[in-house]
Amino acid sequence: MKLLPRRTRVRGLRVGFPTSAAALLALAACSPAPAADAADADEADTSRDATGQEAMNTLTPVEEAEGWELLFDGDALDGWRGFGRDDLPEGWIAEDGLLVRSSGQGDIITREVFRDFELSLEWMVRKAGNSGVFYRASEEVGRIFEGAPEMQVLDDAGHVDGENPLTSAGANYGLHPAPRGVVHPAGEWNQARIRVQGNRVTHWLNGERIVEYELGSEEWAQRVAGSKFAEWPEYGTFDAGHIGLQDHGDWVAYRNLKIRRLD
Repeated sequence: MKLLPRRTRVRGLRVGFPTSAAALLALAACSPAPAADAADADEADTSRDATGQEAMNTLTPVEEAEGWELLFDGDALDGWRGFGRDDLPEGWIAEDGLLVRSSGQGDIITREVFRDFELSLEWMVRKAGNSGVFYRASEEVGRIFEGAPEMQVLDDAGHVDGENPLTSAGANYGLHPAPRGVVHPAGEWNQARIRVQGNRVTHWLNGERIVEYELGSEEWAQRVAGSKFAEWPEYGTFDAGHIGLQDHGDWVAYRNLKIRRLD
């Protein structure tokens, strides 16, 4: 499932665009922060248990009416499998209501495929932890990051990638920078939201809209041409795919993974 016209535009735009890391960072420095609008306040309702605490991995009546679905109910992992395989890699477990990468090797993806959607989740890493959330992931490529954009999951303060806005928490990894001062530190939960509708992609982190871009646009193609993704012509060209969670060798936990289709 590929958006062939988009791939054609990307290839046609590669010639003559900057390919150095310095050029890409210059693009990042010139990018204005996404403007706030009323949609930024449209966060999903939270439900509460009998003690008044927020109930994990549940849907409110409003969310159900709006078409939200759980990708993880706190217990079963039937909706997930390994990238390029039918089983779940060892080390991805359900523990105390959390989806945890505790050990093992291998990125995981949803069994279902999504085209246009809004994804909401919470993540937590430990010191120097690194992971990521992929979207529109296709198994037509050898490794998930060769085709799928990624929202970075990171301990900015403890990991070297946190020194660069292009690879900091919330960024569209390697291409669109995340602002400073939004991510919570290691050991605390972060709330993330990703909306993909047509070619328009938006990232929110902890209630703030931080990244916005258009797949296949001239600006996007320039950034790809100046990044490591330039060597993979299928990167970002799939118009539907799986949601993926990255195994980067570190402990990471996810909860409240919810999605609603927009197509």
